[in-house]
Amino acid sequence: MLPIEFKTRLFWVITFGLAAICLCLSPLASAQQLAKRLILKDGSYQLTTKWEKKGDRIRYYSAERGEWEEIPDSLIDWSATDKYEKDRAAGVPPPEAVALDKELEAERKAEELRSPQVAPGLRLPDESGVFLLDNFQSQPQLNELQQNGGELNKNMKGNILRAAINPIASAKQTIELKGEHAKVQSHVTIPALYVNTTQEKDTGDASRQPQQPQQPEQPIQLPVDRFKIVRMQAKQDKRIVGDIKIAVYGKVSQEQKLVPTTSQPISGGWVKVTPTSALTPGEYALVEMLGKEGMNLFVWDFGVNPTAPANPMASKPDPRAIPQPKDKPVELEKRDQH
Repeated sequence: MLPIEFKTRLFWVITFGLAAICLCLSPLASAQQLAKRLILKDGSYQLTTKWEKKGDRIRYYSAERGEWEEIPDSLIDWSATDKYEKDRAAGVPPPEAVALDKELEAERKAEELRSPQVAPGLRLPDESGVFLLDNFQSQPQLNELQQNGGELNKNMKGNILRAAINPIASAKQTIELKGEHAKVQSHVTIPALYVNTTQEKDTGDASRQPQQPQQPEQPIQLPVDRFKIVRMQAKQDKRIVGDIKIAVYGKVSQEQKLVPTTSQPISGGWVKVTPTSALTPGEYALVEMLGKEGMNLFVWDFGVNPTAPANPMASKPDPRAIPQPKDKPVELEKRDQH
């Protein structure tokens, strides 16, 4: 073990050494904080505490390196140097701080466009999907709807019976979803649905195409009103989205119970789909109409039930993004007089 006297001596040596280092570094740090700028014509600058003119050269004391250096007078932008000193004396932020603020503001606005706000403190994500804006216990909540594949029930028994009675009768198939209820239940009767299913152009097999400069892929522009709300019919442990009828001559037609809606494009490629009137409690689905091809069998199902329990996966508002009211004076409670 080391003697106590040696340990004590070592302690004081280390302490004085650290103090000396701090004393050496503190003037350099304070010098950089108080430094002026010699702005050059190429836009760069030198941090300096003082300078003096020596013929056609400027001799300055570098605040970064702590020594005297020289630079040709012709390289210095004196008007920019004087302006910077006047602005600093007046409390004007330096140019790089202003540029950084502008860059951050541009990024914030771009992010807001990609992720529009649907309620205070609640924004859509910067990605594709389908979301339902709900309100549960006076709190706005955002629920993601998962795409559900509809199954075809050919109703063979009924079709065979109709064919035996009427040989020219058309066949009927129903589009069905499993389960009696959707996972997401809306507690409001006029929910807002937000859809973003941006599709990229198919560039094909790149190996078969001649080499060309790469161009950024543009999303395919599709009609914003192609999304509709369908009321589904509950039947035992399934929900019927619609019917498909096939005539004997091959013509295929679809039938759905469409709900009147409005479609409004918003920023970020999102489309807001809203029913024009209150929906009665029941099961519904957001469907994509494909023009002459009919309806996409993959739908986004949801229910309307004001008394349903909370949706477990709902996104709630970020309290930090909600503007807080100004502080109000606290009212003192009156005491009972006896």
